[in-house]
Amino acid sequence: MPRRKSFSRKERVRLFELYKGECHICEGKIHVNESWEIEHVIPWDLTQDDSDDNLRLAHFKCHKIKSAGDVKAIRKANRIRDKHNGAVKKKSSFACSRQSKWKKKLNGEVVPR
Repeated sequence: MPRRKSFSRKERVRLFELYKGECHICEGKIHVNESWEIEHVIPWDLTQDDSDDNLRLAHFKCHKIKSAGDVKAIRKANRIRDKHNGAVKKKSSFACSRQSKWKKKLNGEVVPR
């Protein structure tokens, strides 16, 4: 599995100048004494995309709130991927239900489907 990229000081300065020091979540100005982070618009866990189109600046607090909301979407995407790949075990079925290999006739006799 690929690892997240750590951004160098040179890349952080370049992105800060590119986006004019503005938080893309609250649209506020990032001041000199404030902590800020490089944030992925579409979560990295979903795309593994580190291009400039997917990177923005965000205040530390804004990024923390957005990331907490992204967890739900990431987990859902992982469940869908696992189900598609066959990693999810099918739920057990009741005897004679439609998922069962047995069926019960109207006279009460149980036979294979």
